[in-house]
Amino acid sequence: MAHEKNHDYHILPPSIWPFLGAMAAFVMLFGAVMWMQGNGPWLFLIGFVGVLYVMFAWWSDVVAEANGGDHTPVVRLGLRYGFILFVMSEVMFFAAWFWSFFKHAMYPMYDYVGTSYVQPEFYILDPFHVPLINTLILLLSGCFVTWAHHAVVHGGPRRDAELGLLIGAILGIIFTGLQAYEYWYLTQVRDWSFAGEVFFANFFMATGFHGVHVIIGTIFLLVCYFRVRSGHFTAERHVGLEAAAWYWHFVDVVWLFLFAAIYIWGLG
Repeated sequence: MAHEKNHDYHILPPSIWPFLGAMAAFVMLFGAVMWMQGNGPWLFLIGFVGVLYVMFAWWSDVVAEANGGDHTPVVRLGLRYGFILFVMSEVMFFAAWFWSFFKHAMYPMYDYVGTSYVQPEFYILDPFHVPLINTLILLLSGCFVTWAHHAVVHGGPRRDAELGLLIGAILGIIFTGLQAYEYWYLTQVRDWSFAGEVFFANFFMATGFHGVHVIIGTIFLLVCYFRVRSGHFTAERHVGLEAAAWYWHFVDVVWLFLFAAIYIWGLG
């Protein structure tokens, strides 16, 4: 009884995952630099696998804590605040790419110093084929994720939540496949090159990093799908699903800005 917990806070036991995560991230980034210097990708891949393993093991511990009753109302509130701060940091991350795109599109910089305005060159890409299809796919997936979230929050049938998350994840996979096809078309048919022009670099960095976020969000949805099947979420306890839904809607909103700015405004 002397050690009985009389508060709502969760005191974490000692964990090796922060240390291993930092070491794996260091190996991955150091390996990326070595790869760029022509020394092969193997060190980078070793670090990348280490990062993935730490993420899986660490989040498995968090899921076990949630299922064990350690996520009290105070802990859940802290998790929500923490995830909101994480999404805000992601917003600033993408703001940097938008800033670079608009700056170089409206007033490009060149090697010489001068005050004369140089008309920027635009590269035409029809936004109303694959980009528009991808926009509709991503928005539709957001609708299914909202359906799943609503089913859990309001105590609806578990099948609704399962189906909503599964369809949302499948649509995310389709989005990634179409974006990969678009990249193949631009690089192989249109001869666009990441290093060929600042516009190309901004385009591939902004849309590519968004694509990475779609892949991460798809993994979140699949994990939540299996957790719903296992009965982990209730109307009172569903922070993991809520975070995945917030993240997916953030990905949706960023894509709308990318579609409007880069595809429609920037590409003619």
